[in-house]
Amino acid sequence: MNKAIPKGATRINQRLKQFPKRHLLLVSTIAASIMGVMALLPSAEVEAKRSEISMTIDAFQPPESDSGLISSNRDTQPDPFTSTPGADKAEATVEELKQELEAKALAKAAYDLEQQLGNWHNVTIKSGDNLSTLFDSQGLNANVVYQIASTPKYGKSLGRIRPGEILEFRVNQEGNLTQLRYVQSRLDSIFFNKTDDGYQAEEINLAPEIRPTYASGTIDSSLFLASQKAGLSQNLTMELAGIFGWDIDFVQDIRGGDTFHLIYEEKFLEGEKLGDGDILAASFTNQGQTFTAVRYTDSKGDTDYYTPDGKSMKKAFLRTPVDFTRISSRFDPNRLHPIFKTKRPHRAVDYAAPMNTPIKAAGDGRVQFSGWQNGYGNVVFIEHPNNIVTIYAHGNKLAGLKKGQRVRQGQIISYVGQTGWATGPHLHYEFRVNGVHRNPMTVKLPDAKPIAKSEIANFRKRSELMIARLEKQNEILLATQ
Repeated sequence: MNKAIPKGATRINQRLKQFPKRHLLLVSTIAASIMGVMALLPSAEVEAKRSEISMTIDAFQPPESDSGLISSNRDTQPDPFTSTPGADKAEATVEELKQELEAKALAKAAYDLEQQLGNWHNVTIKSGDNLSTLFDSQGLNANVVYQIASTPKYGKSLGRIRPGEILEFRVNQEGNLTQLRYVQSRLDSIFFNKTDDGYQAEEINLAPEIRPTYASGTIDSSLFLASQKAGLSQNLTMELAGIFGWDIDFVQDIRGGDTFHLIYEEKFLEGEKLGDGDILAASFTNQGQTFTAVRYTDSKGDTDYYTPDGKSMKKAFLRTPVDFTRISSRFDPNRLHPIFKTKRPHRAVDYAAPMNTPIKAAGDGRVQFSGWQNGYGNVVFIEHPNNIVTIYAHGNKLAGLKKGQRVRQGQIISYVGQTGWATGPHLHYEFRVNGVHRNPMTVKLPDAKPIAKSEIANFRKRSELMIARLEKQNEILLATQ
């Protein structure tokens, strides 16, 4: 017991040696007070004796020890020689002083760094700005521009600045550029830092918080109005139409009362919404028939949308290879030709669209012909698997494709015009199977590849989870109506 006092004193003295002399007087005063309090405390013998007195509290009688006395609880009581309120207070005061000194040191270091590096000044890039004029506005000469632009790996990125992006300059009192931040978006930026050997740079990418969000709507007149009412952005609306575009013609097939439901991502940074992410799952009911799609990324990193049983939402061919305003002429074997006024079969669909609207390849294939043909004007023929050929006529200009060149579905192959025998800008689109013309609007399109067998187990888990969430949200919506 007697060893406790010098041990505790030694511990306190060692801690006090870590502090400036001006604090030692305060610590010594506190220590003297502690010793005074300890002198008034009962001795260990008194404490032990008091603990051994047999006591009865209410009806509770603790079990007796072998000696017939209540077992002592002194092991759970504070030892006045090793732990006292005054000592704890002294140590707490010393710790507070240490923390205060550390805080002041950090603040001083931050202030000194600010003085050394300078203040930040932000410039929003406008149309017509270039790196030289922006640096000149900050009092920085062409040599600094050259050094920054020569920064390994990231310097060249400054040659691609765009309106709306931000440059943040940090210039010190000597007029030197100490740091530069090229802010491309709220999430992506490049940070340049001056060193003895020039500038070094690193790319900074922040990860937004992703929040799954549910939305639904009922169509009265158009998908765009219904989706806007449901709170969907234009990009999400276009993505929704793209997912179901192989099964639903959103110009011809939409009816009042059609409904849609979807779960999509919203991106947030520090509580502020940055924008929308991807659609995770969706269903669309058109004229009483419901189509459902689930987003899935396979082990190779390829992402697409599939039906709940693993079939691709895509078809091997686009139903309409151009964004058109109206159908100016349908597939009609008995049509009266608008120029020659004679009965001539129209074995195609004409999609009226503004001049130079991009025309896309309906499916993967090879270019059979790209050039001029009388009647067709500028035309492209594409060969596809299973003896299918698609034809795109009356283009204003072609995309420069060569015979035998491979093209992918959705690739731009020409632009809407009115060359050849045409009375206005439109796409004349033909679909031939084994040399026989088929109606592009009604022909059954072959499916794209389904989920690979090696992926089916993982896909089913994902699909079941997303469909369950979608159905649960639908039930909640119905219950609140």
